Amino acid sequence: MSDPFSDVLAALGTQSVRGTRLEAAGDWALSFDGRGRLKFVAVVKGCCWLLLAGQEPERLCAGDVLLLSNIRYTVASDPAVEAVDGMRLYEGPGRDTVRLGEACDTVMIGGGSGFADGCGSFVLDALPAFLRVEQTSPGAAAVARTLEALQDEVRLGAVGGPLVSERLAEILVVEAVRAHVAASSAESVGWITALADRRIARAISLMHGDVARRWTVPMLARETGMSRSALTERFARRVGRPPMEYLTHWRMMLAQRKLATGEAVATVATDVGYRSQSAFAHAFKRMTGQTPRRRR
Repeated sequence: MSDPFSDVLAALGTQSVRGTRLEAAGDWALSFDGRGRLKFVAVVKGCCWLLLAGQEPERLCAGDVLLLSNIRYTVASDPAVEAVDGMRLYEGPGRDTVRLGEACDTVMIGGGSGFADGCGSFVLDALPAFLRVEQTSPGAAAVARTLEALQDEVRLGAVGGPLVSERLAEILVVEAVRAHVAASSAESVGWITALADRRIARAISLMHGDVARRWTVPMLARETGMSRSALTERFARRVGRPPMEYLTHWRMMLAQRKLATGEAVATVATDVGYRSQSAFAHAFKRMTGQTPRRRR
């Protein structure tokens, strides 16, 4: 059986966001925009505040790890300090570490994963905009180990360090998502948290494992040991959309990626399960708002 989350990260042009480090003291506040990516922020020394629009400030201390997706946020020594654009401080090659003030009261590191143009929503829409990985959660130990290794790479600057840091940042995102899935309740909605449901995970894995197959609800129900109605109701409740709608959505995400890399429309249509180009073109335009040829 395929692992759907790995399939998605591999298929949607996942790219690592470089590892960064902040060392700060005194009064400071930095704002960062959401750029259609999964981003982690981890406090490795001291304490600070996280500010999100419409929410109360969150107190962060050493050991806290956050996963943020496509959301503007601010980190600050005090919520009352006026923020400056943190993105500009990290612009340009070799500017992976920013130091504010003479001392080093607070240390934070960051990293994560971005996606090919137009593909990030498949992952980002299935995750909360803000996720705090509790230190008592089942995945906290794995996150801490990866975080420690990433911190060492950023600090040492050894040969091959940037490459290792990128891979560790990707691992940290996966570990944070695992922690989110483990901590989620049966009422959580989204295909990622639905992977905690054994039968729904099997249905998703089957579709990902052979995306071109002419799947039907009865076929999936038979494979998962459920009735058609039970599978449809449970899938829609856990994932947020019925099985065939989910499959179409995933096929169109794959198609966007394939077309963007220059594959022929006819080949892409066949690869994602369509026998006719016209049917594929109709489904593609309905979901993306543009024709396959224009996307290519």
